[in-house]
Amino acid sequence: MLDVLRPIVELLAIIPGVLLAYFPMKHHLKVKVSRLAAVGMPVLILLCILGGLVSFLLKAQALWAAIPIVIALSLAFCATLNISHWKSISVILAICAIYSCLGSITRAIDSIITPYNTEPWFSLSAVVSYNLFCWAFVLLAWYPAVHPAAELIDNDGIVQTWYVFWLLPCVFIALNLFMIPIHPDILHQGRISQGYILIGITFLAILILFYVLFYFMAKSLNKNDRLRQENQFLSLQQAQYDRLCNSIEETKQARHDMRHHFSVITALVNRKEWAELNSYLAQARESIPASELQLCDNPAVDSVASHYCLRYKENDIPYTAELNLPYKLPVSDIDICLVLSNLMENALEASLCTKKAKRKIKVQAYLHSENVVVITVENTFDHIPKEKNGIFQSSKHSGNGIGIESVRHIAEKKGGYCRFVYSDGLFSANVMLRGVV
Repeated sequence: MLDVLRPIVELLAIIPGVLLAYFPMKHHLKVKVSRLAAVGMPVLILLCILGGLVSFLLKAQALWAAIPIVIALSLAFCATLNISHWKSISVILAICAIYSCLGSITRAIDSIITPYNTEPWFSLSAVVSYNLFCWAFVLLAWYPAVHPAAELIDNDGIVQTWYVFWLLPCVFIALNLFMIPIHPDILHQGRISQGYILIGITFLAILILFYVLFYFMAKSLNKNDRLRQENQFLSLQQAQYDRLCNSIEETKQARHDMRHHFSVITALVNRKEWAELNSYLAQARESIPASELQLCDNPAVDSVASHYCLRYKENDIPYTAELNLPYKLPVSDIDICLVLSNLMENALEASLCTKKAKRKIKVQAYLHSENVVVITVENTFDHIPKEKNGIFQSSKHSGNGIGIESVRHIAEKKGGYCRFVYSDGLFSANVMLRGVV
């Protein structure tokens, strides 16, 4: 009777791994935690029991029953989250790699405490030890999971690092699977079991060290990316400031020349030289500097919007811009400038691919409430944008549009919202940013 419990209890070690996977996902859940626990936990326990029974009846290692269970749980895990699949899959592989190392250590311990175990499962004492190892690791990893790991997952500026993260966990999983002896008696020869434990502990230490190094590397990349964005906005503000200074100098020069203009005009009127007067007025009108754009009271947003509006004007793109935003905003200047610059840049690129007669851009931004900023950018577009699974794809490369993905992340990270719609030649981007009062 106790033998049937061995594969079941071994598979129950999956439960702490599932909890660990969800620890850093607090801000990305599609369903409430209470509902997820109420539905997921009974299903998880049932899967472990069924998998253990199948393993017992087939006299197979619990590992082979764990593989389909983990695959099913991985699909459910990805379906309950609002993040990139690269991140969710990387988290799953990271935990599986840890489990594979703990499994190797337990296998060696089992060969020492029960040298005559001929069954394909761990002994009952080893199974209990394996569960204790898994729960102990989850408790030790709780703080890093809910703070540093959550910080990396919440940030969308370091997506490229997740493209390579999964490689090392896969390597360690493969190594630990390769180490499983075909004949368990091999571990009883000489000091192989002690060496097996040492290798398992070494693998575990190297893996944890890799996770720590990855965290600091990703954090550094994120910091550099943030600085790059800030420098970009500062350069836009500097360009706007330089244009303003030039405008002031031109205005001073125009005022200095105003008296001379009146003298010439008076002389031409007195002599009734109307043709010369019209010609002179036309020349004087061209010498008057054009007024600088003043779109809103917030200097950072105004600099970004003015920069792109001037680019619209340079490219003969008709536009309207209504930015009713105060000096002090509830949303971070960096966030709103990043969203606005991405949307206005996308509108510019789309308009340049559209016939001149059809070009048109409309930009709106306003405070919806004390802590909500709404941004809308509309532009005409001759072509039908590529779309996959409801997400617009980049026209420059394969995959999702980076600008749209960045806007989506910024909008959703604090409970905001974004929507992108294309209909009848008009592309519309609507973004709601939520901040603090």
